[in-house]
Amino acid sequence: MLLLIPELRQGNNDWWNIFQSSDENQPAISFAKAVQASSPAVVNIYSEEIQTNPNYAHSQRKTTRLGSGVIMDSNGYLLTNYHVVQNATLINVLLQNGQVFHAEVIGYDLYTDLAVLKVDASNLPVIPQNINQQSLAGDVVLAIGNPLNLGQTITQGIISATGRSGLSNTSYLQFLQIDAAINQGNSGGALVNSNGVLVGINSLKFSELNPNQDIQGISFAVPYELAFKVMQKIIEHGRVIRGWLGVVSRNYNQNAKGFTITAVEPNSPAYNAGLKVGDIVYQISDTPIESTTQALDIVAETNPGTELNFKIYRDKKSVDIKVTILEKRPN
Repeated sequence: MLLLIPELRQGNNDWWNIFQSSDENQPAISFAKAVQASSPAVVNIYSEEIQTNPNYAHSQRKTTRLGSGVIMDSNGYLLTNYHVVQNATLINVLLQNGQVFHAEVIGYDLYTDLAVLKVDASNLPVIPQNINQQSLAGDVVLAIGNPLNLGQTITQGIISATGRSGLSNTSYLQFLQIDAAINQGNSGGALVNSNGVLVGINSLKFSELNPNQDIQGISFAVPYELAFKVMQKIIEHGRVIRGWLGVVSRNYNQNAKGFTITAVEPNSPAYNAGLKVGDIVYQISDTPIESTTQALDIVAETNPGTELNFKIYRDKKSVDIKVTILEKRPN
């Protein structure tokens, strides 16, 4: 051995490292940096509501609702779930550094169950954001909130499925489906990726929608892109104004672009413009249409009163129809 490896004579033991397992030197997988970057901007929300009991001489009682929120702007704008602050007469926001602020509701959106709060403060910690953030099924995510008032808690999981992020009629199929644990008090908290960047606002557990079923590992979050759009519209208008067309439709077929109108609501913008059942919409203004979803999002994000040019096929002929979009009516 000494003849073959002269370095041994000098007491050099580096060669022995090739026989040593490198596992001991591998750093442990940790999301601590992501938590450190994002958790200061996740707050506890305590909302108080005065309820009147008509059966007991209109006696009043105070109830406190627990939730979480996310600081989106250093000047005091926060996002949370609307059901956390619904009908609240007093809203207190507790930061992780111990500061407490009173908050007011700037506006809310029933379709996404989001509300924008404002506190009178500046230089607040802000959640890391990326407007071009794209979430994929399989991404590791961390849910940050205050479950059961235990204090700020982190749960980890993956994105199980993704939906859309447009402003058209919103359902849970359009949200991010996650398997991170979400409990009472987590509502309105942050869903972040492994870099601490916001990817969604945590919402109701699926089991809360189906209380008679024992369901595990199915929770939802409003995608960041959609939540950001909703917040901007609420700050600007006090509510989310959605454009409305008034049709029922389906994708044309798997091989062709556009969608087919299957029903038209009476007195709707589509009805007043002359769109008919059987029309195939293949372009709106300058945008070729890939699907019903895309078309409804274009309409939803159009300001009411705006005229859009619909290019359609009718009786195998191409026809242009001008449609004046109106505001979506509440259901």
